[in-house]
Amino acid sequence: MALAKVNGVDLYYEVHGSGPWLVLVHEFAGSYKSWRPQLETFAREFRVLVYNCRGYPPSSVPTDTAAYSQDLSIEDLRQLLDHLGIDSACLGGFSMGGSIALSFALAYPGRVRALILAGTGTGSGDKRQFLEEFGAIADRFEREGVRRVAEDYLRGPTRIQLVRKDAAMWQKFHADFVELSSVGLANTLRGVQLRRPTMYELEARLRELRVPMLVIVGEEDIPALDASRFLAKTIPDAALAVLPRTGHTLNLEEPAAFNRTVLDFLRSLPR
Repeated sequence: MALAKVNGVDLYYEVHGSGPWLVLVHEFAGSYKSWRPQLETFAREFRVLVYNCRGYPPSSVPTDTAAYSQDLSIEDLRQLLDHLGIDSACLGGFSMGGSIALSFALAYPGRVRALILAGTGTGSGDKRQFLEEFGAIADRFEREGVRRVAEDYLRGPTRIQLVRKDAAMWQKFHADFVELSSVGLANTLRGVQLRRPTMYELEARLRELRVPMLVIVGEEDIPALDASRFLAKTIPDAALAVLPRTGHTLNLEEPAAFNRTVLDFLRSLPR
């Protein structure tokens, strides 16, 4: 088991393949395992780093909510890259991971060759509703545990598409989700998700960002769709790809289309 001691925590990570570095940051309901449908394909051309954020076993799970924030997530990533001797990389993130990747690029643009933001920006449209809804979910994680929450959370209106398209893939996703920590999930919601800036609050900084970027989102991922369009319109060197009839878990729902779109973008970059 590869653990990096960084920023006061242990982060679990894996490296696959060889070539230029491609670093992938997982979503809130996922982990490094969520990138399984991408690893074999991407590792043929890239050295792919996947890791678990703090709060996601076997990475450390601090019990204090104060040990979780967007800034700490950015610093965790910076120190992990330093630990592995990665000066610069293509950086991709899904949902929560996309927000972390984007914030990292804003803080350290010289270390990011390109950005891939998948399903990023949930909570940007109606921040009050997002705070109320996900604050209540954080309470449920503590009160009921992950398994009870999973039964309806993973069947929500932007995730039910995976159930319909690939029930076996959804079962794997569910099995991985229920192994996560209720403490880590509740603290990640309260410390990271509910306190991070929205995409619209970052507008002035986004207009100054000079990093090639792919924004990819599912057509039926309504909470992230408008934010993704905003990102593609606001960031100077950004392209938008919308996967039709696809919800939030786009890399699991449509792995072939997702992989092809990402690889086409990465292959277009100057070597």
